Amino acid sequence: MDLDLDLVPGALVRHPNEPDWGLGQVQSAIGSRVTVNFENAGKLLIDTSKVALTVVDPETEQTAGD
Repeated sequence: MDLDLDLVPGALVRHPNEPDWGLGQVQSAIGSRVTVNFENAGKLLIDTSKVALTVVDPETEQTAGD
C-alpha cells in the first residue's frame, strides 16, 4: 500500500520521530517532497522517502483532544 496517496493537501499527519512538533497539515505534495505545517514547528519540507509520516484520522483526533 502506498501511503503517499494519502498525503494530499489538507491531510492531517504526525512525524513519528518528532512528537513535539504536534499535529501537521499537508500543504503540498510533489513526489516524495511533502510540505507540512506543524502546530509547534511551523512549515517544514519532509522527504517521505526517508520518513514515513503517520496520517491522522480527523474524527479520532477530535475526540482524543476533547
